[in-house]
Amino acid sequence: MHIHILGICGTFMGSLALLARELGYKVTGSDANVYPPMSTQLEAQGIELMEGYQAEHLQPAPDLVVVGNAMSRGNPAVEYVLDQGLHYVSGPQWLCEHVLQDKWVLAIAGTHGKTTTTSMLTWILEYAGMEPGYLIGGVPKNFEVSARLGGSPFFVIEADEYDTAFFDKRSKFVHYRPRTVVLNNLEYDHADIFPDLAAIQRQFHHLIRTIPANGQIILSDAEPALDDVLSMGCWSPVVKASLEPSSKQTDTPWHVELVAEDGSAFNIYLEGELQGCVRWGQTGQHSVSNGLMAIIAARHVGVLPKHAIDALCQFGGVKRRMEKIGEVAGVTVYDDFAHHPTAIETTLAGLRASVGKQPIVAVIEPRSNTMRLGAHRALLAESAAIADQVIWYQPAGMGWSLDDVIEGHPHQQVCESIDSIVQQCTGLPSGTQVVVMSNGGFAGIHQKILNALAN
Repeated sequence: MHIHILGICGTFMGSLALLARELGYKVTGSDANVYPPMSTQLEAQGIELMEGYQAEHLQPAPDLVVVGNAMSRGNPAVEYVLDQGLHYVSGPQWLCEHVLQDKWVLAIAGTHGKTTTTSMLTWILEYAGMEPGYLIGGVPKNFEVSARLGGSPFFVIEADEYDTAFFDKRSKFVHYRPRTVVLNNLEYDHADIFPDLAAIQRQFHHLIRTIPANGQIILSDAEPALDDVLSMGCWSPVVKASLEPSSKQTDTPWHVELVAEDGSAFNIYLEGELQGCVRWGQTGQHSVSNGLMAIIAARHVGVLPKHAIDALCQFGGVKRRMEKIGEVAGVTVYDDFAHHPTAIETTLAGLRASVGKQPIVAVIEPRSNTMRLGAHRALLAESAAIADQVIWYQPAGMGWSLDDVIEGHPHQQVCESIDSIVQQCTGLPSGTQVVVMSNGGFAGIHQKILNALAN
């Protein structure tokens, strides 16, 4: 059977392609933007990638076209599929019908931390010998690929609230029918499809409706937006956790205690009893929260906290999540996926706690649909204020000016040229930490900065 995937280099669709290939299907795909790490791992699995959305990519006709949610009416490939009457389906629906049936699905949802928490949970189950299947919207360093079928009933999935397809406006996660659900957090995002936070909460409520009574919902005790979701109706047990050193609430059995201020070491407590200490290479309060959620979810399928803690001590991280790209002349360059003010702030705070007074330079591309629409522009300058220098990239055609956003922040500037940003980074002193933040390829700026430093 031949499956052709439209939007194959997206983090979700690329992982889906790997599952289809593992099932034995011939898999090809088209995308407007083909760049690593997704393109690299797809090509390594023998999946043919085609640049653009020409009708010729669908000739001869595949048996099935899987349509990514970035596709819309007017796209040449979409119009050809409809005109020719080709068999098509959304990615989440295909996944539900061909992979998730009869699986114990563990889903990780929320505005931030989905990819990292999914990677952590998958690694914990793998470390415990459970051979989970998984689909991760990124490339975890503890595994060779971002998705696999696995060898057990357990399947871990990153559960995104973005809409399913141009013909199915439900959130993707309502297709997954999970038994274990982590709700990391909830803020306003995806301004291109959701008018306000209430609209996103309604979709999370729809997810809650699909969880069985013998399932489990895991969340923090400090997320009022998620409490509002549960108040709409909840039919499954809820387990809450706290990032405070101790919790006085009787309904919050899990909590953490920082051993290192930067989050690189922390104790885990259950019902007031110490379970062990996580010592790892991750930093930041957000990483601690992600780790705690993964430990709790793993316990729901039988992994003891001690074993989960041991696993996290060997967690290697995820590509493009504070991934160290290189170091030249004492200047370290990181690649990070942050594309929301909260993610920018927490990532930089984690780095600051780790490196102390060493200079931090943040290079940020506001690339996501929400960023480009300006939904969070009033929060942007403050979100990066902890950095010593911030360089914002003003992409063409954004429709609003970053110059207005950074007014009153003398350590922040706007550049309209990639080359100009690279030039700004060439004279940095030894010890400087450069964090490049974008949810896209950013024209390969990371390596350009390293090359310029070397020269």
